[in-house]
Amino acid sequence: MDKSCARGCSHRTGVAVRRSSSAVPMDFQPSILRDGSPMESLEKQLLCPICLEMFSKPVVILPCQHNLCRKCANDIFQAANPYWQSRGSSIISGGRFRCPTCRHEVLLDRHGVYGLQRNLLVENIIDIYKQEFSSRPLKKGEHPMCKEHEDERINIYCVTCEVPTCSMCKVFGAHKDCEVAPLQSIFQGQKSELNNCISMLVAGNDRIQTIISQLEDSCRSTEENSEAAKQELCARFDAFAALLEEKKTELLGRITREQEDKTGFVQGLIHKYKEQLEKSSRLVETAIQAMEETGGAAFLMNAKQLIKTIVEASKGGRLEKIEQGYENMDAFTVSLEHLADAVRALDFEPDEEDEFFEEVEEDTGDTEPERVVAAPQ
Repeated sequence: MDKSCARGCSHRTGVAVRRSSSAVPMDFQPSILRDGSPMESLEKQLLCPICLEMFSKPVVILPCQHNLCRKCANDIFQAANPYWQSRGSSIISGGRFRCPTCRHEVLLDRHGVYGLQRNLLVENIIDIYKQEFSSRPLKKGEHPMCKEHEDERINIYCVTCEVPTCSMCKVFGAHKDCEVAPLQSIFQGQKSELNNCISMLVAGNDRIQTIISQLEDSCRSTEENSEAAKQELCARFDAFAALLEEKKTELLGRITREQEDKTGFVQGLIHKYKEQLEKSSRLVETAIQAMEETGGAAFLMNAKQLIKTIVEASKGGRLEKIEQGYENMDAFTVSLEHLADAVRALDFEPDEEDEFFEEVEEDTGDTEPERVVAAPQ
């Protein structure tokens, strides 16, 4: 590949990355191309967050604009939805999983991950990158070299010591008596194992997030139900207080009417006694004036009639009297002790489920101590 073509590919690659950063975010920063090798920086942008390798076709784009290999997306989807079923080629249920990059929840229809849109832009960038990468000469620093044999590349894996090494170490070095295996086979095996671990971890995180969401929903429901229960309790107590107030008003009215009847009767007697007292006082004054008369004839002319008037007044002046204890109001005493006991005994009604379990314990003769629930104060 000539230099002009390489420059053209590099130019096209830079343009594609910049466009993808606006349309398909991959956590890409334009300044990263100025730090170190542009191709190395570009390679970091093309790594799948699940398998940690370059995206393999087809590449799917999530609603949150992050990208995944379709195979990796299907792995985490299957891990998050273990009971997802398909009937032949027809999917009968959708599912959901969370983006491993931003944790955004992705809802899928009955087509599963095959219903996600392919990101053709990223696939084209990967093709350009691979074409450019294959045309570059291999640099010494791009492949791990053996520490014991600096000119030897690490190309085999020591199964006994579980470390990668070089052929010289196997023939003449520390691993000559060890069992070795091709580096690629161990690489693929451990990559696959790590990928499974990541899928398990992502699925576990999704389950934990689901539990957290359920607990948060339960907390909100508890607060809402508690508020509703408080309002209902306040309404019931307010109604009970209104009933007590109404009854109190009724009883106070009866006491007031009795008071008015008794005081009215007593006030009438007082008025009659005052009239009698006034008449009697006038007779006393008349009698005293008659006693002051010195002439016998003049005195006798009025004395007999005056005496008769006084005697009649004393006989007819006997007025009605009130009985002893007439002012007593003990008949209007109300005992509220039984109501006070009933109020103190107020408690919440047990749930039907609790009553069922209590009946079962009584039938089975369970000796386990009963659960004690403290009544609210």
